[in-house]
Amino acid sequence: MATEIYRDAWGIPHLRAGNATELAHAQGLVTARDRAWQLEVERHRAQGTSASFLGGSALDWDRFARRAGVDDTARRCFADLERRDPGTARWVRAYVDGVNEGLAGSTAPEFARTGLAPGRWEPWTPLGVWLATHILFAGFPAKLWREHVAAYLDADAIGLFATDGPGTSGSNGWLVGGERTVTGQAVIAGDPHRWIEDPGVYQQIHLSCPEFDVVGLAVPGVPGIAHFGHTGTVAWAITNAMADYQDLYRERLRRTGAGVEALGPDGVWRRASRHTETIEVAGQEPVEVEVIETARGPVIIGGPEGIDGDPAGLTYDGDPGGLAHDGDPGGLAHDGDPGGLAYDVGQADPAGHLDPADPAGHPDPAGPADAVVPATPPVAISLRYPPRVTGDLGFGALLPLLRARRVADVDRAFDRWAEPVNVVQAADTEGGVLHRVAGRVPVRAEANSLRVVPAWEPGHEWQGWHVPPRAGLTDGVAVMANQRGPAEPLGVEFAAPHRADRIAALLAGKERWSADDMPALHTDTHLASASPLLDHLDALDGLTPEAAALRDRLRGWDRRMDAGSADAALYAAVRGAVVRRLAAHPAFAALTTPPAYPEVFLPWLALVPRVGFALEHLLRAEDLYGIDRPAAVRAAVEDVALRPSAGVWGDTHRLAPWRALEPEQPYDEPGLSGDHDCVLCTSGVPGLTDRAARGPAARYVWDLARREDSRWVVPLGASGVPGSPHHRDQLPLWLAGDLVPVVTDWTRLKKETDV
Repeated sequence: MATEIYRDAWGIPHLRAGNATELAHAQGLVTARDRAWQLEVERHRAQGTSASFLGGSALDWDRFARRAGVDDTARRCFADLERRDPGTARWVRAYVDGVNEGLAGSTAPEFARTGLAPGRWEPWTPLGVWLATHILFAGFPAKLWREHVAAYLDADAIGLFATDGPGTSGSNGWLVGGERTVTGQAVIAGDPHRWIEDPGVYQQIHLSCPEFDVVGLAVPGVPGIAHFGHTGTVAWAITNAMADYQDLYRERLRRTGAGVEALGPDGVWRRASRHTETIEVAGQEPVEVEVIETARGPVIIGGPEGIDGDPAGLTYDGDPGGLAHDGDPGGLAHDGDPGGLAYDVGQADPAGHLDPADPAGHPDPAGPADAVVPATPPVAISLRYPPRVTGDLGFGALLPLLRARRVADVDRAFDRWAEPVNVVQAADTEGGVLHRVAGRVPVRAEANSLRVVPAWEPGHEWQGWHVPPRAGLTDGVAVMANQRGPAEPLGVEFAAPHRADRIAALLAGKERWSADDMPALHTDTHLASASPLLDHLDALDGLTPEAAALRDRLRGWDRRMDAGSADAALYAAVRGAVVRRLAAHPAFAALTTPPAYPEVFLPWLALVPRVGFALEHLLRAEDLYGIDRPAAVRAAVEDVALRPSAGVWGDTHRLAPWRALEPEQPYDEPGLSGDHDCVLCTSGVPGLTDRAARGPAARYVWDLARREDSRWVVPLGASGVPGSPHHRDQLPLWLAGDLVPVVTDWTRLKKETDV
């Protein structure tokens, strides 16, 4: 049969083909037609070539992608896929062929604006897009923050700033078993929270052939439906498990006449791979980047001479961490140097080859056996991540998911899952349910999960893989919202329990649920994490009349972060003022200047966001390094009372999508309900900005009784082409909490073309 492309009233593509390979080709083709600019941006980001047309703002990402080996890892993983699973490899190739066909002659306006012509996708490009999208998803730069905090406060401070206080990211998902629904069949619902991008990070799509018929949310540039799908008899959904599966190693590197060597845990210097690459930058001179890889993994920070741009190695005598410069704002050591960040003057050189007068670690021509290691070693940090080690990104799960008929099929498919590590929920029409973790997490020392570990010390090697944990339902429901749940043994920091607790409480409030009931949960705006600040506020006396009136008003606030709420706006103003005062306190002065790491890691190291998202813990701690928190709250409420907001929460809490290229005709930023700890998780940065770049990147309700009663919505629309009728037509529904019907009846669709 010919491959047929249909559209529904919202421009969502519905594809029908004779087999899975033809269908993959059609999926690639229609995705390229709808999202040509987005696909090319993602391809260039995976290759580390986006600065060639986006300019200097993209340079730091490109440098990281080159040094981390994103494209090279994708090549390796595809080569391994061809060996292990040639059928899936052919399917991926068919998708790529469709993308190339759809890109040919694309007239997306962004190409003309940047002078970029669509390029050619390679068979491994979808794997590179997937890896580039998720390599920072597990947040390994948080280990750099923990080292930074421990260096200037203490180990206890790490917990105070943990994301188990209010966090910036996550997703919601819940499964209601058939015994708790009006139909007797399960309902799965939720919303993934990610950066809100224009075009969106999820693509609504319907894929049908004799082997399967699936609706779901695809990732543009990647074949199939990985995260959220419904085959008619079984449905599945995921959230981020918050697992820790990437390690950072502090490396000792030295240059030799033959290249670069790294010191291993056995005390032997071994050759590291090394080459240079050139990054083209629009409007600027090209930039060379040195790509080094040790036995642990690619070096992503620094090198033999230290941090990029600081060959001196950021150190001075007396710095216990061996990593500081003026005033030690960037030091990363802590008591006893358990992070392996420094070593003592006079310590024997295990290999006996270092020149004590050479802080760069070049070999000593004389090679004295009693040479000493310099007290101020340069900084180099490598990244070890599973796909680089195993050559497997988990693409072998994608076709089995499409072919799944029952929960057991979904379960077996997710046994092949690798990256990222997710919590999975699934249900089928025979009453089967699934609640498990999927993905690859290495078994290694606890220290690896907490901090940067020394590559030259034994005990930090990977020792196999954890068995993914499983869980069941409680009172007929299961909730996943990045909280400490089945994935707890695999992680360090999780989301605060507020979203999960709120969803569970709402579900407990009614005995029987339907698919139509679920948007009320999606859009719940109760902010439980407001309690610590409101408790401090409630205890204040002796306020000025204006501040006392503000305090009394917030005492009566319903704690809902609704866009039209003036009280929510006042609470947010007080919260922001408290965050800024705490962050400016001298006790945290050393944390105000992050280490001189590459810019791509700085969001994890900025103090004001860290204080803002940890405010709950910081206000409840028994002591906060001598900071007078009641005084800080008092000063904040007095400040806000002097300049009270006359507006509502939605005036400042506005949608700010990420775009690779700003539109020629800017769009209005709509006001939003919700906040970072509401079920309606629309996240600004308290103390810095109320504008929300994160939020529900889609919403879905999968009904197992009748798939056609399922619903979904994305923040903008199905098309990535500015000016298209379907570019932003779902935005009003997304803002209101409404959903678009899932259409699977081909007679209700409009045929677009045969391919």
